[in-house]
Amino acid sequence: MGVEVNKDLCTGCKNSSEPVCVKYCPGDLLMIDDEGKAAIRSMEDCWDCMVCVKLCPHKALETKLPYQLADYKARLVPEIYRSKIIWKTEDIEGQCEVFELQTKTEDSA
Repeated sequence: MGVEVNKDLCTGCKNSSEPVCVKYCPGDLLMIDDEGKAAIRSMEDCWDCMVCVKLCPHKALETKLPYQLADYKARLVPEIYRSKIIWKTEDIEGQCEVFELQTKTEDSA
């Protein structure tokens, strides 16, 4: 699979000492390129944990589902909130579905 960087949305987190995608990638696969944008060192080494996708404050990263599972046009995008994650999926025909996952109760938020 792998992560795709939207260069129009990525800022390289210029106001931080280290971008969250770079800091928290467990495979040390993300870096900031010469243009100051996030880039993946080795797509084939990415195991799609989606840490970078979930943490990106600019929503500049997304996981591309592999052709074998969906098709190159399919998308899976999370929206992170204090007590939930909303997953938006789009299949190869453009049909969208939304799934909401509570991550903690409102009382503990």
